[in-house]
Amino acid sequence: MRMYDIIHKKREGGELTQEELAFFVQGYTAGEIPDYQASALMMAVFFRGMTRRETAALTLEMARSGDTVDLSSIPGIKVDKHSTGGVGDKTSLILGPIAAACGAKIAKMSGRGLGHTGGTVDKLESIPGLRTDIPRDEFFEIVNRTGLSIIGQSGNLCPADKKLYALRDVTATVESLPLIASSIMSKKIAAGADAILLDVKVGSGAFMKTLEDSRALAQEMVRIGAGVGRKTVALITDMDMPLGRNIGNALEVMESCEVLQGGGDKRLRSLCMELAANMIYLAEQAPTMEEAREKAAQAVASGTAFEKLCQMVQAQGGDASYLREQEKFRLSPVCREVRMPESGFLTRLNAEECGLAAVELGAGRETKESAIDPGAGIVLMKNKGDYAEAGECIARLYADNEEKCARGAERFLNALSVGPEKPEIGPLLLERIEE
Repeated sequence: MRMYDIIHKKREGGELTQEELAFFVQGYTAGEIPDYQASALMMAVFFRGMTRRETAALTLEMARSGDTVDLSSIPGIKVDKHSTGGVGDKTSLILGPIAAACGAKIAKMSGRGLGHTGGTVDKLESIPGLRTDIPRDEFFEIVNRTGLSIIGQSGNLCPADKKLYALRDVTATVESLPLIASSIMSKKIAAGADAILLDVKVGSGAFMKTLEDSRALAQEMVRIGAGVGRKTVALITDMDMPLGRNIGNALEVMESCEVLQGGGDKRLRSLCMELAANMIYLAEQAPTMEEAREKAAQAVASGTAFEKLCQMVQAQGGDASYLREQEKFRLSPVCREVRMPESGFLTRLNAEECGLAAVELGAGRETKESAIDPGAGIVLMKNKGDYAEAGECIARLYADNEEKCARGAERFLNALSVGPEKPEIGPLLLERIEE
C-alpha cells in the first residue's frame, strides 16, 4: 500500500477503505508518513468530503492511535459530555454533579482553555489543592465512590488527532466537517464512555456561527457515535451571548455553586437542567425525558447535587470549604467597573469579544504555554437584552494590574451595542438530534 495511491483515490472522489485509513493514521502517528503527504490528503478530504462509513472508520483509527480507557471496572452505563466550546460555559461543573446525584456514572476527561473559550480543568484547578492529573486506578475508584470525577486528558490520548489538528491548523483545512467530527468523537470514544451527550454551540462565541453548520456537525457526530455502538445525543444550543454572569476560572466555579444551590442565572440554570436530564436519560436512570427532568430538579432542590460536587472536589484533594464559603476565593486585586456609555438596552453582547476580553485580563490563554490567573475575569451586571442608564455599572473586570484591566475594558466595550428597543432573545435550546 502506498500513500500516493490513497491521496490520488481521495482526490478523484473515491471512498477510502478501513485498511487504507488505518495505514494512513498509523503511519502518520509513527512519523513514517511525511507532513506534505498528510497535508495533501487533508486537502483532498476538504474538497471531496467523506462518506459516513469513511468518517466512522477514520474516527475509530484515530481513537486507537494511542491510549484507550477501559471503564469496565465501573459498573453501570458511563456517560460522557462534550461541548464545542463557548464563553462562560461552566456546564460540566453543574450538570455532572446533578446527573451523578441521580445515579449516572461520569468518568470525564476534560481539556484546558485556549483562545476565547474556557477549559473545565482550569476552572477546577482554581480550587486550592484540587488535582486533575490523577492516575487511572484512582480515577476509577473516585467514580465508583462518588459517581463523578473530572480529570485532565491523558498525554497519549488520540496522538493522531493532536498531530492532524496541528497540521490542519496551518494548512487551511480546519473547517472540514468530517475532520472536525472525527477529531471530537475520536477523543470521546477513546475515553471509553458507553453514551455521549454533545452540546453543539452556535453563534458569535461558538466555532460554528450558523445553525445550518451546527446542525450538520451535530448530525455527523451523532452518526459516528451510533456507527461505533455509542448511544449519542446532540443538543444545539445558543452561544451568541455569554452563558451566565461570570467569565473566568474561580468566578465560574462560584457561579456553578450558586446554580447547584438553586440560584444563579436563570438561563444558565435552565440549560444545565436540560443537559443533566439528557445524561440521566442516556444513563438509563429514568425511563422518559420528563422523569429525568423531574429527577434533576429534585437533586438540586434537595441539595444532593451540590453535595456531589463537594464530594468530588474533596476526593481529588481540593478544599471543599471554598464551595460552601465562596468568599474564600481570591479574585485578582485590581477591579475596574465598566459603565454604560448611554441609556438604553444592550442590543448586542458579542460572546467571542467578551471571551477575548477575559483573555486580556489573564483568565485565558493566547497560546498553550500561556499561564492563567485563576482570579481574573468578568462579572456581568447586565447581559444582552437588559436595560441600563448611562453611567450605570454593567460589568466588573478583575486582573492583577491596571494595564490588563484597561485592555480588557477596551475589548469589552467593543463587544456591546446599545439601542432604544429591547432586542429579541432567541431560545437557548435550538434542537435535539439523535440517530
